[in-house]
Amino acid sequence: MTELGTQGRPVDEVIADLTEKQANDVKWADGKTFGMVYDGGPSVHEVAEQAARLYLHENALNTQAFPSLAAIQREVVGWTSSLLHGELLDEGAASGFLTSGGTESILCAVLAARERGAVERGVTEPEMVLPETAHAAFHKAAHNFGLTVRTAPVREDYTADVEAMETTVNADTVLVVGSAPQYPQGVQDDIAAIAQIAMSVDANCHVDACMGGFVLPFAERLGREVEPWDFRVPGVTTISADIHKLGYAPKGVSVILHRSKASRQYQTFVFDGWLGGFYASPNMQGTRSGLPMACAWAVMQHLGIDGYVELTRQTLINADRMRAGIMAIDGVRVLGNGQFHLVAMAAEPDSGLDMFALGDALLQRGWYHDRQTPPDNLHSTVSNTNTGVIDDYLTDLDACIGEIGGTTTDDRSTTYATLE
Repeated sequence: MTELGTQGRPVDEVIADLTEKQANDVKWADGKTFGMVYDGGPSVHEVAEQAARLYLHENALNTQAFPSLAAIQREVVGWTSSLLHGELLDEGAASGFLTSGGTESILCAVLAARERGAVERGVTEPEMVLPETAHAAFHKAAHNFGLTVRTAPVREDYTADVEAMETTVNADTVLVVGSAPQYPQGVQDDIAAIAQIAMSVDANCHVDACMGGFVLPFAERLGREVEPWDFRVPGVTTISADIHKLGYAPKGVSVILHRSKASRQYQTFVFDGWLGGFYASPNMQGTRSGLPMACAWAVMQHLGIDGYVELTRQTLINADRMRAGIMAIDGVRVLGNGQFHLVAMAAEPDSGLDMFALGDALLQRGWYHDRQTPPDNLHSTVSNTNTGVIDDYLTDLDACIGEIGGTTTDDRSTTYATLE
């Protein structure tokens, strides 16, 4: 066991050690990492870093002490709501909160659905219905909050089987989930149909747009066909959208949006039965760092709509080039018909190609993917980060397929976790 030293150390030594620890981390800045970190360019780095210095120590636990953070949250949530057409609602503008990431946004949505089901419908054994491609955070939420998960299959194209979902809902269903797009293959569920299913049993409908919330609005502006998915769809109750993904803000900041303040109240915890006075917490955290909130505000202000449209344009060029290049190489294929920025690559049937061995070979050349199954595949979240390297990637992909031949690896893990 390592013990903390008795004596402190000079700043330069401490920073040198931290720098050394990064030696084996992915080199995302060179564009060869498909996911995890999203690079909006030098000016985005600069504005985020300056905002981080300003808000390094501020605490959003109590915005009476830090009213600037209340304003930051209100404005960022409002800007996001406008992107998702929250201002068009009969109930008034959509409202919500900033969270630490997509998982926390999803947890908040599930909690709100459970509470609304209990208060308004008297549901005591709550259930939620989701396609098997829905993010694992929904299962985490069910575990934490005592819901039963009813999982529906997906169609051959990996979109949610809405007919199967319709037969799965019942009087105890408090939440029905769709994704725009889903993570594993990057395809978009039929949100309009899923919302109708939710309304049929008076359940909440959550759209997981953690991946798409800062892509689809701008893809639509670029003329790409985007099926209805946001608050323009009747019955959509909540939406999660991550600013720290393709919103290009540093980790970790996401938005949970509710169709109305009446819905939003169900995720908020309020308590005054202790000696410390009135306590209210809008999400899972108590103390919340002001740093990611301020960075998100700064990045969004710096980029504006035009900046996001340009970053999305380049992202879609990168992803389209990657998909086309993969499909032109013998032995590999793209799963699903993704139209946006997520690409899942699997082996052609009967090719004898071990995708995980291929991933290892690509990693030796610096290319990092996540592993998925079934079938075994390599997952890429393409972004502006990967601008200028896609042709090099495709050259290395073709070479690696030739190099590994029928080689296999014993490591079949698909770890997407922090465990030690």
